[in-house]
Formats: sequence, C-alpha cells, structure tokens
Amino acid sequence: MRIDILTVLPELIKSPFEASILKRAIEAGLVEVHFHNLRDYATGGYKAIDDTQFGGGAGMVMMIEPIDKCITKLKSERNYDEIIYMTPDGERLNQGIANTISLKENIMILCGHYKGVDERVRDMFITKEISIGDYVLSGGELGAAVLCDAIIRLVPGVLGNETSALTDSFQDNLLAPPIYTKPREYKGHKVPPVLFSGNFPEIEKWREEQAYIRTEERRPDLLED
Repeated sequence: MRIDILTVLPELIKSPFEASILKRAIEAGLVEVHFHNLRDYATGGYKAIDDTQFGGGAGMVMMIEPIDKCITKLKSERNYDEIIYMTPDGERLNQGIANTISLKENIMILCGHYKGVDERVRDMFITKEISIGDYVLSGGELGAAVLCDAIIRLVPGVLGNETSALTDSFQDNLLAPPIYTKPREYKGHKVPPVLFSGNFPEIEKWREEQAYIRTEERRPDLLED
C-alpha cells in the first residue's frame, strides 16, 4: 500500500509515523507513506495557499490551484484507488470503512485547513470524504493520522498475529470482551476461572457472551445495526 498525504503542516503529521506499529510497517516495506507540502505548489513570494471567501465571511479558504497542481502531478505518476478529503462533514469513520480502504493499493489523503478547501476541489478530485467525529479540529492532519493508523494495522504482515485485528472491537458490530493477563488475582480482583480452564470452546462462548453484554451496556446502538 502507498499513502500520499497532502498538507500545509507536514511536520504536524509526521511524528505518528516515526514510532510503534506505523514505523515498523514502513521499515518492513509493507506500506509507503509520503508527505507533500502544498506550499511547494503555491506561487508568489509568500507561497500563499489560502485566501478570503467570495461573498464575505470569517475564515480563510484553501485555494484550488496549489491543490490541483499537487494532485495532478501525483496522478500522472500512478493511479489512485481513492482520493480522500478529511472533513467534519464527511462520512464518519468506522471499522467497515477502515477494512475497505486497507484493501486499496494507492490512496491519497488531502488534509483540510483554515475554513476548508475551495468547493471545486471536492467536485473535481475527491472520491471519498471522511470525518473522525462530530467535532472540528484545526486541520485534517490529526484526522489523517487516525485514518492511517486504522488502515495500516489491517495490512497483512503489519501485526504480529494476523488474527488480532479480526478480534478487535467493531469488527462484528460488537465491542471486544474483557481481557486479562498475569497475575490471576490482584488485590482481591480475580480473573474469571474459565479463561485458564483450557476448555477453548467454553472460553470462546464466554468471550462472545461478554462482548454482547459489554456492547449492550455501552453501545446499544451497535446492536440495532
């Protein structure tokens, strides 16, 4: 998988890719992540990439020309399965979306900033719009990092145990059940005996029951789906 990230603040988004699972995935050659500073495609002495809104109103808008130049250059070098725009009014990210995108070969992610991008960018280039929640951030960089983490961990070979991602919360519209490790008892709190019974069918049954109970208590909306 190759991911190209278009941003006005590459220094803000790079750090999550320099540690943990994301770093290991890149070093292993399982994923390529490239950052593109939109100011490199701006003209004029100030390399401006934003301007005031037509019709008036507060907030600056990212101009279409630098974005067009960057996207056009990248598209001339390879085909993209998705060109994603991170925006609060996009489709809310969920596990199903992450699963689907993780199967793509080449994706491009545009990070919005200021008031947003000229609407013509969305009309001409964007194939998918994604939000990470019903709130507004200063820019799309942190949202893009969240999206990348969600999809990269699903790429075959990234996690040490291939079945780990399949048992995560939301994969089957249920939250994950409680999990435990040593010691068996800590300050009077004991691990459920079934987990070290060696009876794996019973363990799986317990986990399924606990996942349903936890989902019913904390996210009943998932059961409606």
